[in-house]
Amino acid sequence: MTNSIPCTSAVSDLVALRDQIRTFVDERDWDQFHSPKNLATALSVEAAELLEPFQWLQVGDAAELGAKNLAQVTQEAADVLVYLVRLADKLDIDLMAAVAEKMVLNREKYPADKVRGDSRKYTEYE
Repeated sequence: MTNSIPCTSAVSDLVALRDQIRTFVDERDWDQFHSPKNLATALSVEAAELLEPFQWLQVGDAAELGAKNLAQVTQEAADVLVYLVRLADKLDIDLMAAVAEKMVLNREKYPADKVRGDSRKYTEYE
């Protein structure tokens, strides 16, 4: 997909998610704890927890994970998204615009005709 323009429904879904998280936080008076540093730290912790069910697996696909671990991955992925959306909200980052911009940069770093089937980092290419 080469379209770098965010889908309107995805943007509205992300705004609705942001608003849902804001309401949840406001109902608990937790905004006082949600500094960008604290949110980035929490995001990192949740991302690490996302890795735990994959530890020692060969490939970590759904079949190898099994139902229990897949449910855990689902919950941790949700936590990661919540903290990412909250962090972006606190720093006034438009995530959809940021992703669109980053995809443009990634297309420049990783031209399909040069990197197809190669997993090396762009700095390792000739």
